[in-house]
Amino acid sequence: MGKRKKNRLSKKQREIFQTLIFFGITIFSIVGLITYLWVYTEIDGTLVAIEIQNSTVNQLTNDIKELTNDIETLSRIDNISIRARDELGMISAQAESIFVYTNPYRKRSDD
Repeated sequence: MGKRKKNRLSKKQREIFQTLIFFGITIFSIVGLITYLWVYTEIDGTLVAIEIQNSTVNQLTNDIKELTNDIETLSRIDNISIRARDELGMISAQAESIFVYTNPYRKRSDD
């Protein structure tokens, strides 16, 4: 009987292999957790930015509605005349009558 080849790892090699596996799994777990936290932070920051933009849109919509109401109020003729008289000192014109006389006996040229 001759010498047999050993396929088994020695105790020292097995310990080194287990240590490398342990450190590999540990490093992989730490990298995974850091990546998860980074993604979570990015998502949270994006949600905050979206919330701020939505509140800005709501505020601008309210401002537009208020300005539209102001424009509608100020564009009424009675408000324009009151503001012109009180703030600008303008005097309203007196109503004038226009009379148009026609000659019923005059013959039309196209007849």
